[in-house]
Amino acid sequence: MLIAGPTASGKTALALTLAERLGAEIVNADSMQVYADLEILSARPTPDDTARAAHHLFGHVDAGEVYSVGRWLRDACAALDEIASRGARAVVVGGTGLYFKALTEGLADVPQPGPEAEAAALGILREGGVEALRAEAQTRDPDATAKVLGADKQRLLRIVAVALGTGAPLSALRRDTAPPLPRAAWRGIALEPDRDVLYARIDARAAWMLDHGAIAEARALIGRGLSPELPAMKALGVSTLGDLDAGRINRDDALERLARDTRRYAKRQSTWFRNQQVEWPRVAAADVDAIVAALAPEGVPGR
Repeated sequence: MLIAGPTASGKTALALTLAERLGAEIVNADSMQVYADLEILSARPTPDDTARAAHHLFGHVDAGEVYSVGRWLRDACAALDEIASRGARAVVVGGTGLYFKALTEGLADVPQPGPEAEAAALGILREGGVEALRAEAQTRDPDATAKVLGADKQRLLRIVAVALGTGAPLSALRRDTAPPLPRAAWRGIALEPDRDVLYARIDARAAWMLDHGAIAEARALIGRGLSPELPAMKALGVSTLGDLDAGRINRDDALERLARDTRRYAKRQSTWFRNQQVEWPRVAAADVDAIVAALAPEGVPGR
């Protein structure tokens, strides 16, 4: 079973209930919950949660590392194989759409386009802006370009550079990739709570974080002197709570900013799932018992 959804949508509660009903184990698919330094800010499962079911790939990466989609896919496949070897089922849960995409569609082993192709793609962006870059991507790889939302410069640069450097569209290279998780082996749902309900949860979580150690967590992470470009340093709340801790903003401002940024992030996540996982059933997660009853017969037996 695969459970996707935006932050604060109720994924953890649903995954735990489902795991208990099925005797399943939980595998993380959230790119921030992998970092050991982000227990509170990433809303990682609590010790009480992990006591209820076995959990995998939570807090196992140091914040000083860059944890790629490819590395997660290798780790997730290893965890699923281990779970299957015990005859158990798995529940994969998280809010990182690219993780689910890699697991269900595969991660293409795309040749490096080379510095000349990358420079050429960057030149198009610099000379004509995102519009020119998208037009070039559309010409060279319309299938891949159609899946790029808005002004996502990095993905458009990748599409153009791969086409220029390899002579093949990125979408074609991906189509030749077998999914690690065969379609018959999984069933997925996307949580999509009512917006007002979701935003209320986000506001409540932000306040809870400030009262339960998030400031100290941000202080400790910032105190390590890591590069600000590392993924963990860009996690929601790190910069805001760093400003609060340094006295640059007050608590009310920090709370407002944390909640606002989290709402915006949740909106981006929801948009991604609606556009990329079109066939996944949408559920409001209002009645966990009803969802579990409907899905329990088709739990995932490992891989």
